Amino acid sequence: MRVLVVGSGAREHALCLALGADPAVTALVCAPGNAGTAMVAEQRPLAVGDPAAVAALAVDTRADLVVIGPEGPLVAGAADAVRAAGIACFGPSAAAARLEGSKAFAKDVMTAAGVPTAGAAVCSTPAEVAAALDRFGPPYVVKDDGLAAGKGVVVTADRAAALAHAAGCGTVLVEEFLDGPEVSLFCVTDGVAVVPLLPAQDFKRVGDGDTGPNTGGMGAYAPLPWAPPDLVDDVLTRVVRPTLAELAGRGTPFAGLLYVGLALGSAGPRVVEFNARFGDPETQVVLPLLETPLAGLLHAAATGTLGAHPPVRWRDGAAVTVVLAAAGYPGAPRGGDVVGGADLPGVLHAGTRRRGDGAVVAAGGRVLSVVAVADSLAEARDGAYALLDKVSLDGGHARTDIALPAVLGEVRVPERRGPAGSG
Repeated sequence: MRVLVVGSGAREHALCLALGADPAVTALVCAPGNAGTAMVAEQRPLAVGDPAAVAALAVDTRADLVVIGPEGPLVAGAADAVRAAGIACFGPSAAAARLEGSKAFAKDVMTAAGVPTAGAAVCSTPAEVAAALDRFGPPYVVKDDGLAAGKGVVVTADRAAALAHAAGCGTVLVEEFLDGPEVSLFCVTDGVAVVPLLPAQDFKRVGDGDTGPNTGGMGAYAPLPWAPPDLVDDVLTRVVRPTLAELAGRGTPFAGLLYVGLALGSAGPRVVEFNARFGDPETQVVLPLLETPLAGLLHAAATGTLGAHPPVRWRDGAAVTVVLAAAGYPGAPRGGDVVGGADLPGVLHAGTRRRGDGAVVAAGGRVLSVVAVADSLAEARDGAYALLDKVSLDGGHARTDIALPAVLGEVRVPERRGPAGSG
């Protein structure tokens, strides 16, 4: 099987590693890729936001399967263009990818499907925002309606900061705050059959103790030792299957990776957000624990045969990833600094490029992830930070508490009090 992976982040590096380890994969191309993917896949230049260019490259590389990593190409219609060229594609259509591309659309789908989520108001004027903030109260949750690379959400007790964020976004959702720990659940689907992957937890804020602004994700771990044993079945029943049925009923079936971001609060699991692709950094901890060959699983979803795919298998143990970010992130990151230790095993590249002299330099906000797998979560965490100690980046910064609350047994799911609301 010839596979083309579209994207250039640590998620795509993780996908390339997993796909490259699949015996069924005979050729692997990553476009445009980065300094890390270049070590495991053929690189091709690509304007990922141009659906016609994505489809043309799929034809040129004679791909049997195209895996689209980032949300931008999906929302732009890259999967539609690839399928129109007669090539199997893992990723939803542009119409279905609106589930991530528009938070207002996602909320409308959830409401119609009876999916438990936060109450929300769609606002397009300062007066509407102010009224919604008064309605829901602090902590204030304000979300940019469109794509914002994981940084379009502000959660704050400062009303002025909430108003300022809304003023810079245009259309926003103002939501009620959801209590409880957050969970990310990836679901591979062909629009009918669903294969859930291991739940993971990521850390969105830039600083230790969940302080500072939101980022695209500063680290993650899997599995979740504190999660309720029925969590996955509960989410499939009350969230995933109703959402897929609602989208199919609208004539926009969703096939690809449905990412469900959840808050496990006193009202039970409620959806914080949907994404239409593998999440970053959770992909970096979920895929290393997957024993089932990845290419066959994704190809089955892309060709409508997922229901006949054998059950997935997982290795015992746990995985932890920690993100190293460039100076200035999540604001304007500084580029060009040399990354030491970038080619060590377990280092996944994100915002990197290789200079003419062979040095790897920072070329983005989140520069790389370090990943460790071990028999226990504590050992995996220790391994990840030991690896991070071997990496150097002038001005680089990372959180020091990824997975620590779980290792210490401090994560608590509030006792459920009655049925979850649907917003």
